[in-house]
Amino acid sequence: MSGTPAFLSAAEVERYLSSSSLLLPPLEKALANFSSGSEGGVVQPVRTVVPVAKHRGFLGVMPAYSASEDALTTKLVTFYEGVSPTSTVPSHQATVLLFEPSNGSLLLVMDGSIITAKRTAAVSAIATKFLKPPSSEVLCILGAGVQAYSHYEIFTEQFSFKEVRIWNRTKKNAEKFAQTVKGDVRVCSSVQEAVTGADVIITVTMATKPILFGEWVKPGAHINAIGASRPDWRELDDEVMKNCVLYVDSREAALKESGDVILSRAEIFAELGEVVKGVKPEHCEKTTVFKSLGMAVEDTVAAKLVYDSWSSGK
Repeated sequence: MSGTPAFLSAAEVERYLSSSSLLLPPLEKALANFSSGSEGGVVQPVRTVVPVAKHRGFLGVMPAYSASEDALTTKLVTFYEGVSPTSTVPSHQATVLLFEPSNGSLLLVMDGSIITAKRTAAVSAIATKFLKPPSSEVLCILGAGVQAYSHYEIFTEQFSFKEVRIWNRTKKNAEKFAQTVKGDVRVCSSVQEAVTGADVIITVTMATKPILFGEWVKPGAHINAIGASRPDWRELDDEVMKNCVLYVDSREAALKESGDVILSRAEIFAELGEVVKGVKPEHCEKTTVFKSLGMAVEDTVAAKLVYDSWSSGK
C-alpha cells in the first residue's frame, strides 16, 4: 500500500454527498447491472454476518466490485439489538473501505453511516417511483431512527404527498421527528392509525415480530420494508406477504436473510433491477412490497461518488 489512506468522517461524507438525489441515477444503473448477472459486471456475495451473541450484536461484511464504475469496496457494519433509545451510541454503525481496483491499495476509509442511510432511502425512492399507486397522497413512516429521517428527506424531495404520518414504539422519538423535519408530520399513537388509508408505507424499525398487519393495509398500497434483516425477524405479517406482489433487491439475499420472506414463504416476483431494466412489470394496481436488505454494490456506488468529489477538491 502506497502511503496512508485518508479518513473521511461522517460530517465530511455528508458534505460530499449532500443530496440523496445525487444517488438516484447511478443506483438505478447499479440495480439493473446487478440483475443482469455476469453481463452487468457486478460481483457481490451475500453479506457475511458474524453474531456477537454475548452482546446481542452482529458484524456484517459487505464486499463488492462494480465494473461500470471500476470501483472496489468493502463495508463493515455492526448492528446491536440491545442499544437503549437514549444511548449516544447508535444501534447501527458502519465503515466503508475503498480500494484501488487495479492493484488493491486502500485509497480511502470513510464513515459508512451516512452512505448507508442515504443509499437505502434512495433505493426505496426508486422502488416507489416504479411501484406506488398512480395517485399517492398519504405517506406513512413506521420508525423514527436514522433511516426514517433519510427516507423522509428524499421522499419529500421526489414525491408530492398531501399528508405524512409517523409512528414509533417510543412516542417521544416520533414527536421529536415531527418537530425536527421540515414540513407537517402527524404523529400517530398506533401502527393501525398510521397505516390506515396510507398509499405508501415505509417500515424502518428494529422489530423482530410483525408490527404491520394485512387487514390494516389499503389495497393497492406500496410498502418499502427496510427493517427485519435477519432470517428470524419480521416486520410484516403473513397476510401482507402472501397478498402482495413481492419485489426484492436480491433474490439470493432475500431467501437467506429476510425473515419476512423466508417465514411467510411468499413468492418473489422480481428483483427491483429487473423492473428498472424493463424485463419485469411494475404492478402499481396491486398491493406491492419492496423488501430491501441493502446491497454492497449500493455502498460501492455511493462511496465512489464521495471519493470522486473528495479527490477533485483536494
